[in-house]
This record gives sequence, structure tokens and C-alpha cells, in this order.
Amino acid sequence: MRDIADIIVQQAITAIDSGKTAELMELIDLHPDLVVDRLQNNDDGYFKNPYLLWFVADNPIRTDQLRHNILDVTRSLLQVAKNKAPDTYKYQVDYTLSLVASGRVPRDCGVQIAMIDLLIDAGASPNAAMVALANGNLDAAQHLVDRGDNLTLAIAVCLEGKDDINHLAALASEDEKLTALATAAFYGKANMVRRLLETGVNPNGFPKDNSGFHSHATPLHQAVSSGSLDTVKLLVEAGASLYAADKIYNGTPQGWAAYLQSDDSNDESGKRNFGLIKKFLYTSEEAH
Repeated sequence: MRDIADIIVQQAITAIDSGKTAELMELIDLHPDLVVDRLQNNDDGYFKNPYLLWFVADNPIRTDQLRHNILDVTRSLLQVAKNKAPDTYKYQVDYTLSLVASGRVPRDCGVQIAMIDLLIDAGASPNAAMVALANGNLDAAQHLVDRGDNLTLAIAVCLEGKDDINHLAALASEDEKLTALATAAFYGKANMVRRLLETGVNPNGFPKDNSGFHSHATPLHQAVSSGSLDTVKLLVEAGASLYAADKIYNGTPQGWAAYLQSDDSNDESGKRNFGLIKKFLYTSEEAH
């Protein structure tokens, strides 16, 4: 296993980032372990010991851009990985798809859908719609469903597949309904939140760790983060806890609103919305 700081590894990553396909292929021809073995790093997160192929997604963000020929670079890497690493190829390509589907850079560079198609055509399973949704990539989620991912209640709600929601809700478990509620709240879809609440779902609790969605926060936390006061009101009126603490920051929904109101990455309109949400939650607490 090569260390990610290895000069050969760094040259290969730089070739990917620079769009230098010929240089990258020459390096792999001399050092085939670059696409066979995982690269050792000190990351304990989702990018721990990556394969070289994973770098095409720029997720986690390293350069905040993708070269104009990233599809050609990816295609060449896929071909050599398939030939030289047949035992791990499926895992490599599946995980690359999840990185592309969840990434901001592929979306902002306008190549996310094309990369998804390239990876699926190369053998990746299209099962990444939920991770796309969890990272704000609605178009990617819709495309993945169109390419064969399973349509769940949470996905249908976020894509507003109205013809599917009643059928899926009737078959869904309480945990699945809660996950759907959290995803709808995350996107501030008050109409979908209302529809789910009408099914009798309990607005309190956290999505399961294996749900594919953020399991650290309640639907009310997610509604706050969306900036939708209407969604927040619906959940509070349905009995959502005003005092539940999220599992990472130990913050209440009102605490989230206060933080987001003060966050300078939000524009003035967003800050006003978070201020209104904070005021509503404070008033609701006083009423209790």
C-alpha cells in the first residue's frame, strides 16, 4: 500500500487534477499498483485509504474544480482499473459513483449527470439517489432513479413523485416514514411534510444510521436548516420537540436557528428567515 504522500502517487493525482491523461496512463503503466492497491492516508472519514479512481470526483474538495476533460480522464482510469484490478473494480466504481452523486464540485462544474452515466455504463450500480439527496443534489437523485435506483418513500417525497407517495407510504415502516419526513424538512418542502404528517408519522426521533440520510438531527432541526418557517410551524404544531438536541453539536432547533442567523455565509435574506424561525421557536417555548 503506497502512502498518499508518495511522490509517484502525488504525480498521479496531479495528472488527474490537470487533465493530463497521457501522463497519468504512463505512470500507471510503470506503476500498476496505483490502480490496484488502496492509498494509505491518515483520514478516518469517508475518504480513508482511497483508490486512485476516487480522486476524479474531487470529493472531499481539494481543488474545487474539475478539468474540462474529466470524463476522458475518468474513462481511461476505468479501463485500466477494470483490466488491472478485476477483484476490486466493482467496489471502486460503485464508491466513485457515490462520491460523484454526493459531490458539489461535479454538480457545479456541470458534469455530474454525465459522470453518473459514465460510471453506470462502466458497471456501477445506480444505488446512490439517497446520498445525492442528503447532499442537496436533487437532479442527480432524479437521474439515478431514472437509471434504475429503487424508489423509496424518502426519494419520492423529495422528488415530489405524487403518484408514488401514497402507495409507498402505505408500505413504509415508521422508520422509513421518519426518514422521509426528515428529508422533506431538509428541503423545506412544507407540502410534502404536511402530507407525511397526515399519515400519522411521529415527528420526533432521528433517522436510522443505515437510512442513507443524516442521522444526527430530527426533522425539526432539518426544517430549521432549510430556512422554511412554514415547514418549522407544521412540525411544531404536530408535536415536534423544541428541546431535542442533535447528536453532533448538542444543539436544539432554536440553537440551530440562532447559529444560522449569525453565520456570515448566509445572505441577509437568509439571516432574516433564520431570525424569524428563531423568534417563532422562542415564542413556542414560552407558550409551553
